[in-house]
Amino acid sequence: MLTKQQKSEQIKEGKEILKDNKSLIFIDFSGVAMEELKKLRRALRDVGAKMKVFKKKLLRIAFKESGIDFNPEQFEAQAATVFSDKDIFEIAGSVYKFSKSLKKDSSFGILGAYDLLAKLFIDAETVKKIGQLPSKEILLGQLVGMLSMPIKMLMNVLNEKSKMVEK
Repeated sequence: MLTKQQKSEQIKEGKEILKDNKSLIFIDFSGVAMEELKKLRRALRDVGAKMKVFKKKLLRIAFKESGIDFNPEQFEAQAATVFSDKDIFEIAGSVYKFSKSLKKDSSFGILGAYDLLAKLFIDAETVKKIGQLPSKEILLGQLVGMLSMPIKMLMNVLNEKSKMVEK
């Protein structure tokens, strides 16, 4: 049981984290081994995110004091919060890949996300879909390929026509 001072320290820490970050992802970590959670923390650290476990009631108070209208107590399961100063798009992939790497009997799951800049809750299904998307670099590469393809085809046609004229 936490003392009143420890609770107020956690609320203060929660407010600081909310002030310094852009996005949050809530995950259910019940039934996941500690070694697996360490792997998740390492994967999150690689993308510039952190995972912290707060009591949902204390996190709700931190949200309220920060002027954010969101209640994390709506989640029935044990909830850990992934904090990041990047967009949700950049951290959802790591969380989703981790959830796919676990055994099927694990109850690990994505509960949802909250965009602090837009003050918008994102449901779990949308976060999973975002996590399945390729990285930004891959998407940009695909776009460049699609945009350059008509030019390449035109060049091929002109090249073949020039060969016909030479004969």
